[in-house]
Amino acid sequence: MEVEALIRWDHRRRGALLPADFIALSEESGLMVPMGQWVLREACRQARGWQGDVPGMGPLVVGVNLSASQFERDALLDEIETILRETGLPAGRLQLEVSEAVLMRDDPRMLARLEALKTIGVRLAIDDFGTGYASLSYLKRLPVDCLKIDRSLIKGVGSDTEDTAIVRALVTLARSLGIVVTAEGVETAEQLFQLRALGCDQGQGYYFARPVSADRLPELLTSLGADDRHGSPSCLG
Repeated sequence: MEVEALIRWDHRRRGALLPADFIALSEESGLMVPMGQWVLREACRQARGWQGDVPGMGPLVVGVNLSASQFERDALLDEIETILRETGLPAGRLQLEVSEAVLMRDDPRMLARLEALKTIGVRLAIDDFGTGYASLSYLKRLPVDCLKIDRSLIKGVGSDTEDTAIVRALVTLARSLGIVVTAEGVETAEQLFQLRALGCDQGQGYYFARPVSADRLPELLTSLGADDRHGSPSCLG
């Protein structure tokens, strides 16, 4: 089972704000790095606790997005090792997700950083894949575990021949490279059916569950474990 950490800003006048409303400002103001560190630490701490809250549940993997400014910092590796040590979360239960736009830059330091992260045992995922102009052949150079296909492509699976063909090609390529494929933004049973037919390994989206607060997650995980529609090859994010 997998979950993905999400952040919201509880604004006193505007209510809960989505990342699109404040991430750009956080980057400009220099708050993105400390905020990202806090999210990473909290996600690891909570994931360590959730494991004991749901009896009989297998290893729970938590996905955490890294911004470009976080990923490019030389101190990243040491920070992650420190957080894993402090929270007691096994490295293999943390999945760091970096956007396609960041990973596809022609920068040798990027590849070295990915390889360094792999040495400490964390999982690596390419987030929002299919939104940029990445060369598919570039995938074979990246030591990643998971390819997350952007929701803009998943929306048309089964109804749009071009989207379906693109998703089929991505799934085939990724699996040939030993990379797990996750479909983002799964909202209907028909989409899930089509994705399974295409060989997609995992899915995340509102079809499985809407985002919940940390204190409600154990109850949600328990209910998902008893729901047949959430069986392999789907997962919650």
